[in-house]
Amino acid sequence: MSGPEAVVRSPEGGMSGYKDALKRFAHGVLDPLVRLLLSIGLTADHLTALGFILSLFAGLEFATGRFRLAAALATVGGLCDILDGQLARMAGKVTRFGAFLDSTLDRIAEAALLVGIAWYYMAQLVDMSANPSRVLANLQHGLEPVTFLVIATMAVLALVGSFMVSYTRARAEGLGLECKVGWFERPERLMLLIVAGYFGLGPVIPGALIVLVFFSFATAVQRMAHVWKITRSPGSGSAEV
Repeated sequence: MSGPEAVVRSPEGGMSGYKDALKRFAHGVLDPLVRLLLSIGLTADHLTALGFILSLFAGLEFATGRFRLAAALATVGGLCDILDGQLARMAGKVTRFGAFLDSTLDRIAEAALLVGIAWYYMAQLVDMSANPSRVLANLQHGLEPVTFLVIATMAVLALVGSFMVSYTRARAEGLGLECKVGWFERPERLMLLIVAGYFGLGPVIPGALIVLVFFSFATAVQRMAHVWKITRSPGSGSAEV
């Protein structure tokens, strides 16, 4: 490899090929809507900003315990995130800064959802410390105070895992290595949180967080293994990496 600009590519297939096919199908379904948005003068920047703002409000709703409303806001925000790139491509206004900004705001938006969930469960602990009767009421339902601490910690770990998934790809691509492998990328993580949110308060969100933590870290490890493999392959120039 002559330098960071030389990209070492890996063969497509498996999960990556399935995701690409699903993405093409979704884009085909949404094309009429994108044309409509384009005809009324909306731009990709408008949708990026709208999706970001909706995600921030979804995080606030998670923090206040209105999980179903948070899920609805996150759904619309996620749809805007899909449409903005498609709108930019259809309008012929794809820019490198636009892609950078979109990815950066995506990270903040996802963090807002998980921070909101963590805040809600930590707030319950604070409330119980000031109101012992709530501790007794929760104990009658099998909810010990430590349960809320564990769930909040899982939300924080899910946030770390999601950032690791993004970082491993960004770092690899900074070295000129293609790294699109992985089971649990942002669309899967977002869909899991949204579906769990629609169930409202209860055991579904904690279960979703456990799944999110496991598969996010598994995806980060998968990407590290992928980079290790392609940098050790013949002709990869691993010594320079």
